[in-house]
Order: sequence, then C-alpha cells, then structure tokens
Amino acid sequence: MTGEPNLSLWPIGNCQVSALVDEAAGFVWGCAPRVDGDPLFCSLLGAGAEAPGRGEWRISIDNRVKTEQRYLRNTPILVTRLTDAEGAVAEVFDFCPRFERSGRMYRPVAWVRIVRPLAGAPRIRVSLHPATGWGEGEAERTSGTNHIRYLLKPQPLRLTTDAPVGHILEERSFRLEQPLHFFLGPDEPFVGHVGHTLAAWLHQTSDEWRGWVRGLAIPLEWQKVVIRAAIALKLCQHEETGAIVAALTTSIPEAPDSGRNWDYRYCWIRDAYYTVQALNRLGALDVLEKYLGYLRNIVDAAKGGHIQPLYAVSGEPKLEEREASALPGYRGMGPVRVGNAAYTQVQHDAYGQIILSNVQAFIDERLFRKATEADFQALEKVGERAWEMHDQPDAGLWEYRTRSAVHTYSSVMSWAACDRLANAAGVLGLEARETLWRERADLVRARIEKEAWFAPEARFGATFGGGELDASLLQLVDMRFLEPDDPRFLATFAAVEKGLRRGEHMLRYAAEDDFGLPETAFNFCTFWLIEALHLAGRHEEARVLYEHMLARLTPAGLLSEDTDFETGELWGNYPQTYSLVGLINCAVLLSRPWSAVR
Repeated sequence: MTGEPNLSLWPIGNCQVSALVDEAAGFVWGCAPRVDGDPLFCSLLGAGAEAPGRGEWRISIDNRVKTEQRYLRNTPILVTRLTDAEGAVAEVFDFCPRFERSGRMYRPVAWVRIVRPLAGAPRIRVSLHPATGWGEGEAERTSGTNHIRYLLKPQPLRLTTDAPVGHILEERSFRLEQPLHFFLGPDEPFVGHVGHTLAAWLHQTSDEWRGWVRGLAIPLEWQKVVIRAAIALKLCQHEETGAIVAALTTSIPEAPDSGRNWDYRYCWIRDAYYTVQALNRLGALDVLEKYLGYLRNIVDAAKGGHIQPLYAVSGEPKLEEREASALPGYRGMGPVRVGNAAYTQVQHDAYGQIILSNVQAFIDERLFRKATEADFQALEKVGERAWEMHDQPDAGLWEYRTRSAVHTYSSVMSWAACDRLANAAGVLGLEARETLWRERADLVRARIEKEAWFAPEARFGATFGGGELDASLLQLVDMRFLEPDDPRFLATFAAVEKGLRRGEHMLRYAAEDDFGLPETAFNFCTFWLIEALHLAGRHEEARVLYEHMLARLTPAGLLSEDTDFETGELWGNYPQTYSLVGLINCAVLLSRPWSAVR
C-alpha cells in the first residue's frame, strides 16, 4: 500500500464479494468467496516489511503526479484517472459484475478492471499478489497464454486478460496504447472475447445499479448523499442468504492503539434492523425481503430458545475469535481479529429487533411474500423470549464483555416486541392473541417506567435502578415508547446531551468500559442527537450539525464507525452500516418536502 493507510477508500462490490480501492488504484481489502472469508486483498491491515505488495492488486502509472476518482453516477463502479508528470493519462474502471442473466442475478466471485489510455503515452504497471491464510503467504501461481491461475483456498481464481501476461508476471512497466481488460474470477476458461464481454458487463452492471437507485424514494435535499449511502448499504448485504454485515472490514481500531479492534463482517441482528429500517424509508424492499428470509432461518434454528446477537452471513452461529498474527494491523495497530466473541453474549434487544423487522411483512401489499398466520405463530416464539427476558440482565447493545445489567434499551425493545406482535395480531384478526400481547406490552411498559426512572433527576437511566447515561436513551421516541413532546423524554434528552455531547459529536457513554474511557465519538449516536434536536424543535441546530457530519464524509461519500472528537479523523470499521443509516434517516427527517419546489 502506498503511504500510510487511511480510510479514503472506495468500495466496489456485487453483494457477493467486494473490494476497497485506495487513492492510487490499489485493491487493499477484499475477501473471498464472501465478505467474511479469507482476505486475498489485505494490505490495508499491513503486509509486513518482508512482503511488500502482498495482498494487493495495483494498477499504477509511472511518475504519477495526480489522481482523480469518482463513481459512475448512481453506481458503485469506480473510475480512477492517473496522470503522469508529462500529462499522460490512464483511466481505470473497477467493478464487480452484477446484472440479471437467464432469470437469475449474475454476481460471481469476481472483480473486473478496464484500463484505457486517455492522453499521451502513459506507462503502466500491473501488480497482483493475492494473499493466503490471513496474510501468512502469497498465492502460488501458474500461467498460460492469456491467463494466470492463483491457487487460493477454498477455491482458486483465474486472471483472464488481453494484456501481455509476461508484463504482469514480471511487474514490468509498459506503454498503454489501447484499452486492456482484466477479469479475476472463477478458475475456468473465459468464454468469449474478454474485451467485448467486459465492456458489455460494465454497461449491464451500470444499468442494474441505476435501475435499483431509480426505484428509491429519496428526500429532496442531500440526494447524492442518500443515494451513495443506500448503495453502500446494499453492498453490505450478502444476497445469497439475505444477511447484512455491520461493515466490510475487520480490526480498524475505534481509536488509535486502543485495542478496540473488532471483526464486523458478520450479521448483527441489531445493525441489520436499523439498516432495513432506513432502506424501508427509501422503499428498497428487496433488501428487507431477502433479510426476512435470513431471519426465518435463524428463528427456525432457535426453536423458541436463545437467539445470538450475531451470526455468520451463512447463518452459522459459531464465530470463534482469534488473532491473525501475520498481519500487523491498520497502521501497525494490532491485533487483527478474525471472528467475534460477542456471539456468546446475551443481548435481549435482538428479540425486539427481529419482530420489528418482520411486522411490515404482515401489512405491506407490495411484498412478493406477505407474512401469514403461520409466520405469526413462529414469530410468537421470539415474542415469548422477549417477554421472559424483558427484566433480565444482559450485555447491552454496546456489548460489554465483563459486566451485565438490566439495560433500558433492551427492555424497551422487549416492550416493542410485545406491542408490535399485538399490532400484527390485529391485522390478522387474531383477537385473543392481540389482547394477550397488548396486556404484556402494558406490563413491560409499567415495569420500565418504574425501574428505569431515575427520580433524583426526573429522567430515565440507562439501566434499571441506575442513573447512568447512554445515547440509546434517545431511541425511546424512535421505538414509539415516548412521544417527542413528553416531558420525560425532554428531560432525558437534556441529561444525555449534557453528559455525552462533545461539541459536534456524541459519545455512546462516558464511563469507563473494559478498555478504559472512550476516546472517540460514535457516529451513529451523533445522528441520534441530530434526530433528537429536530424532534425537540431545534430544527436549525439539527441541520447545522448534519452539515458538519457531511463535511466528514470520505471522498467516496461514506463514513466509518467513529470520529476523533478532537481531530475529526475517522476511525473504526468501514463503511459502517450504522453511520450510513444515520446519513439516510437524518436526511429524510430534515429535508424540505418535494412540494417545496413543485
């Protein structure tokens, strides 16, 4: 990787595989055969001095003096222009094929690069060194007349190209005099003319994404921000199963040298709930429908018992956490973690999030598969767990590893589970079940209002019987537990803002946790603050703060998980679904209506 790693990265993908492309046309992160697999591109987390270039695919221009990057409009197709000292220009198109073919979505484990000369006589160099075993080695390779095979596990990959293979094998600089095409995909002969085929796939992939964006119901203001966030959220769905990962990366520290390095390439029930909630507001029902299929499998496997906070994109429950010792970490700040021990935790809010994600399926006539009474009966098993656990301690939504409590957020999610089940029963005409779940919701509400109330300050606390502050208390309105003008919410909001706001930023909490005091702000919580400001009538302040957040977007128009509230630098895994959700939700909330310009 050229220079010190940073998060000015451009995601490409096709909902099967993805890659993060740096400012100099290098693939520095990407896993195969799916997002939670072994990274063949891993230099973002350091290749080590003994193996420079390992875990990268870089197309460079000799004597580069300038780089310009952009996405093709309303797509995740990246265009990078490289200019040399004499004014010669090469243009690189990067994408993962995705389009409908033979009645199915074609989204192979594959990456495409097309390089075109735009001006002068640019000299380029192509360097491809896929890593194996989490950076421990480099893939062995064999070659033919027009291809190079890389012996990766669990499946080899083949680079098919119309560029001189010898130049690639020897990383030789050569003149770019005509368009060149590169297809890194399944280890099988490439059928057809590689140049014509990849050029056609570029247009088909562009059309597919632009068609998807065209169906979004976006707000009047900040349209480009919303579209880019929506596309990135879509890229975080593993379409084969419907799972939605929290981020595309692992082990980008939440703060420098903090040890808060986690693997986010899995499906958290909570994060996925917020993702489908945001995309539902834009009308992207395809993501919801596929995710509900994933959830039905999770619920079936649980058989009415415990549901984990997260699962692999395949639905596999066991995600043992280990360290990849061959990779030094982002800027050398290890450890690099694979797997996530949070799968062993107890987090009761998951039951509410499963039900809240599902309720739309009983109501929405647009869905291909509306929920049935049988689906309701299966969902009731989840509701029973929410009812049983509403006043039991858990690790909470911030996943404390060494302590537990009865967290207000989890209990309110249990209330929401009962409340929404009553709503669904009403839609289905199941009067007895509606009564039962409404009564349970009322009982849970009464318990929360008693136990979570912090009388000394006349507000809610983050735990039963405690006065701790937690940004999740701002979600009491979003979950419809309180109305925005309820004096109890306004008092709680005032306390949270005073205790957790740091200028333009918001902390999750201010108390010490397993790793000490928080050093960075959690971007999603800042968006919660913006929402609360708007709901409290402080509309202009909310808009100003939202614009401040937009100023922190990466060149790709995205955000990571955290922001240093002193320097403004982004930290944490990237792109982070929570943060993208915040971009969308606040734009929808704050935007002027379309009628304002009609």
